[in-house]
Amino acid sequence: MRSRLFAVAMIASLGTGSAAMAQTPAEAPFKVVVTMKAVHALALQVLDGVAAPVLVVDGAASPHTYALKPSDAKLFNDANLVIRVSEKLEPFTARIVKSLPKSVQVMTLESAHGMRLLPRRAGATFEAHDHDDHTGHDHKNNTHDPKHNGHAHGTKAKQPADGHLWLDPANAKLIVAAIARAVQAKRPALAERIKANAAKATARLDALDAELSAALATAKGKPYVVFHDALQYFEARYGLTPVGSITVDPDVPPSAKRLTDIRSKIKTLTAVCVFSEPGYEAKIVQSVIEGTAAKTSTIDPEALGVDTGADAYDTFMRRLAQALRSCLAP
Repeated sequence: MRSRLFAVAMIASLGTGSAAMAQTPAEAPFKVVVTMKAVHALALQVLDGVAAPVLVVDGAASPHTYALKPSDAKLFNDANLVIRVSEKLEPFTARIVKSLPKSVQVMTLESAHGMRLLPRRAGATFEAHDHDDHTGHDHKNNTHDPKHNGHAHGTKAKQPADGHLWLDPANAKLIVAAIARAVQAKRPALAERIKANAAKATARLDALDAELSAALATAKGKPYVVFHDALQYFEARYGLTPVGSITVDPDVPPSAKRLTDIRSKIKTLTAVCVFSEPGYEAKIVQSVIEGTAAKTSTIDPEALGVDTGADAYDTFMRRLAQALRSCLAP
């Protein structure tokens, strides 16, 4: 009796093993790796019930300065799809994406179909509407003219593109669409589920966009200075009035001349607020506002203080709007 039971168990075990070995690639888990938190939240919404995308730059780490770990390298190599914003924004991706196997698809959002890009602002001081060719962007109606020369579309930027593209909900919807297309192409059997998830995520972004537009209405026309120029997409979307940034690169201390230029701008335009960022020395901001009537506050343009999850994008954008409104139009 025992020998018969053992034989049956062995046959069942072999049958299970054969089924596992016969599993087709289409049935295997779909592995997605996302470099940064805000985009990861959007990927979670699109892939709900389909896959669990892994986030690389988590917690309070910055994608600008992140150093790739050996465990990260394995994640990249084992993935079906890797999603990053750009090589410039996430320099840690530059080398590894060149060495990935052909089975790994790398999605660079800066080059995604239809992505609306803005050229980087290089000077210490700037106004939201001072570009000679910036008239094609209708801030009042939150629309972008695709023929507008002041904006770079796809990879056709006249100047290097500002990489913080996720800060415009219109671009966030394009990110959702790009992720959906990539997954549907690789897993046609999941197409309907992905389509439904993407539609839900898009409607959610539309509602968030309307909410933020109403919340920031009283902050329009109030000049302010940011620590580094990371909010251009958000500012253009909601018609805000930045007049300069303390530094171009948040990891490089600003020069004395730059600080002098910013302080002069604050006085000339009676800037209402100067914003610092988490993890950077507050004394730099204090030196800039010395002798002016400007207030200080903190904003988190990279969602460093936001918990990871499907709600991270919404939470991040709401906190950003609240920080700006509280200081500019309390």
